[in-house]
Formats: sequence, C-alpha cells, structure tokens
Amino acid sequence: MNDQIKPDATAPSHQTRRPWRRLAIVSVIGSLAASLGAGLAHAHGGPGGWGGWHRGSDSADPQAMQRRAEARVKWMLADIDATDAQQKKIAALMTAAMTELRPLRQQAQEARREVMQILSKPQIDRAALEALRAKQAQAMDQISRRITQSLADAAEVLTPEQRVKLAERMEKRRGHRHGRG
Repeated sequence: MNDQIKPDATAPSHQTRRPWRRLAIVSVIGSLAASLGAGLAHAHGGPGGWGGWHRGSDSADPQAMQRRAEARVKWMLADIDATDAQQKKIAALMTAAMTELRPLRQQAQEARREVMQILSKPQIDRAALEALRAKQAQAMDQISRRITQSLADAAEVLTPEQRVKLAERMEKRRGHRHGRG
C-alpha cells in the first residue's frame, strides 16, 4: 500500500476540472445549437421567420438567402467580438444548410397535403398515413443530421471564449423569454 503514489492534495487536479470543462463545452455547443437552429428555422421560414422561402418572389434566390443568413448571424453573434470573416463563414454554412434542406422542406409540405387528402376521404387509410409518417420521420432524421453538422462546423469557426460568451448570451435571452430576467 505504501508503494502507491498519492496525488499531492495541494496540486490542481485535472480530473476535478474536466467535468466542469466538459459541462461548459456541452453547454456552449447546446446554446450554439439552439441559436443556430433558431437561425436556420427563421431563415428557413419557420414560425416568426424573416420572410423565409414561402414568402416573396426572391425565395429561391441564393443571394437573398445569403443576405438573410448574414443578417441573422450578425444578430446572433452581436456582443461576442466575432470578426467579419467569422460572421461571413458562419453565414455561408447556414446558407449551404438551407439550400441542402430545401428539398426536404418541400417534401414536408407535400406530405401535409397528402395527409389532408387521406383524412378528407370517407375511409381513413391508416396504412397510407403510417407510410407518410415513416417517410417524414426519415426526412426529419436527415434534417437533424444536417443541422447538427452545420452547428459543429459553425462552432469550430468561433474561439472557445466566443462560444462561452454566446452561451451566456443565449442563456440570458432564454431566461428573459421564460420570465426569469
């Protein structure tokens, strides 16, 4: 027993700091995910969106998508000292994701129409509804994977300090939305 080396009680333990660091990193990535996910949803024409693809004649215009993405990124990254180059790179990542996800969005719109057709018939075709549900679940998985990839790519553009600032900013905004601020 005396042969075992005991850690110095006064030396900082990397093991005691690691859980905190991991928690901080997960929190930052989670906040970034929420922020960029909201940005994608808004730019994609989600609830309360910024004039997404279903509004206006420039909806498929890549330059219009880029402008919306840049505006959203600028707003998201306010107060974290992100450089113009970082903002442009993240906006480009968002635009690429929006472009790739556009066919899946159109597929979801068509599926909603199909569901309404099935439900408006005298007999409900449960097998057809289930087939549509399964198809949409697969599409949602593709969307989730693509957004997760975009979030990781965007997080790598920022410094660890910027990610911490962004997480703090998003947590503060979250608190205000939920009546805690």
